[in-house]
Amino acid sequence: GGAIELDGFDDCVSTDYILDPAAGPFSVYAWVKGGGPGQVAMSQTGGAGNGWSWLCADSAGNLMTDLRPKTGRGWGTPLVSDCEITDGDWRRVGLVWDGAYRYLHVDGTEIKKDSEPQPPLANATGGLYFGAANTLAPETHWLGLLDDIRIYDTVVVLP
Repeated sequence: GGAIELDGFDDCVSTDYILDPAAGPFSVYAWVKGGGPGQVAMSQTGGAGNGWSWLCADSAGNLMTDLRPKTGRGWGTPLVSDCEITDGDWRRVGLVWDGAYRYLHVDGTEIKKDSEPQPPLANATGGLYFGAANTLAPETHWLGLLDDIRIYDTVVVLP
């Protein structure tokens, strides 16, 4: 019905530059179905750290973001939830950055938030990949469906 179907091996969709996460608050949402542990629904290339995975599954299949703040001597930590998104059901996943906190959302519910205010996010000025990490490593390719990807340059919380 219009979703992007990815085979988990070597396909993804790429775009030109859309948004630099270091520029200020933003929100991104997507409907996902399928995927597996370590697979990436959305990432960005270029900039500090050579890019980041914005929406992905951790080693247990839980929603996480690898988009990190720049700290004094390195990078902050990923934000990892305990909400599985790779169970085969459609899930609307989201990442919101309000300038101080990262929030993860699943199906209209906030499921994880930074425990304390964060420094500004690291910059990334390249294009986006839907369905793979910025490295295009084979194990990061999404096996499943992506649909209705929305990117806002402000804080948006979808019900």
